[in-house]
Amino acid sequence: MANTNFNGQSFAIRLIFALLLVYISYNPSGYSFFHWAKEALFGDALAPTPPFAMSAVVLLIGWTIYIRATLRSLGAFGLTLALAFFAIIVWWLVDIGLLGIDNVSIMTYIVLFLLSSILATGMSWSHLRRRMSGQVDVDEIDD
Repeated sequence: MANTNFNGQSFAIRLIFALLLVYISYNPSGYSFFHWAKEALFGDALAPTPPFAMSAVVLLIGWTIYIRATLRSLGAFGLTLALAFFAIIVWWLVDIGLLGIDNVSIMTYIVLFLLSSILATGMSWSHLRRRMSGQVDVDEIDD
């Protein structure tokens, strides 16, 4: 039987893994899988290596797990609401002057953090919904 205890630490773990997945895939620092892939596929070498291929598969597995869980738990409407919620937070921070839109790098880091937050929320939503409403989401039923 699955562990039904869910707390702040459970969400934090999901958020940390989402942050790792997102920031390893792409970040503006120049050290990400995106930059590695760009160099391996379009650079001078033009030769993907086994570590590159393994990294691609591991990242694809991670993205598949997070996106599938997020879509199944939040649904299209819930995902739209989550995107709107976080977009309004960014808009609000820009509007009150705490965040400038002139620095693309900082804005990219913030958008990536918010994407990670949405993925972590999607991974956690079934647990949160169960605690709030008492309703259980069930995808598979064993006969």
